[in-house]
Amino acid sequence: MALTVGTPAPAFTTKDTQGHTVSLSDFAGKTVILYFYPKDDTPGCTKEACSFRDNYSAYQGKDIVVLGVSGDDEASHQKFTEKFNLPFPLLADVNKSIMTAYDVDGGGYAKRVTYVIDSTGTISHVYTSVKTDTHATDILKDLGY
Repeated sequence: MALTVGTPAPAFTTKDTQGHTVSLSDFAGKTVILYFYPKDDTPGCTKEACSFRDNYSAYQGKDIVVLGVSGDDEASHQKFTEKFNLPFPLLADVNKSIMTAYDVDGGGYAKRVTYVIDSTGTISHVYTSVKTDTHATDILKDLGY
């Protein structure tokens, strides 16, 4: 069962695509699109990542950060990012701590769930049913853009 709207977003710290340490608190004051996906370079996950890539410019200038999360390691994320020219960071959750905190651990893989975290750190939208090819634009519409 996914976390609900109005819930404070669980804090996390992990490594991103480039091996940099990233914490949710780094994005205080911004809207965070935290999307969980099962595995790098698989058909549905690629469609979803490319949806964010292809619409990334629409997120710019709006204090919105896009972060993808899966159980893949940094090396896998680097290959996936380079192959599909992804302009946003992917977060490595190899120990499944973020998946567990956000209640999206599907038995070793992340369930496809997206949380929108508002500028105060509260979950404002939850997507448990995702159309991978239009997800990025669906979120923008829901946010009024």
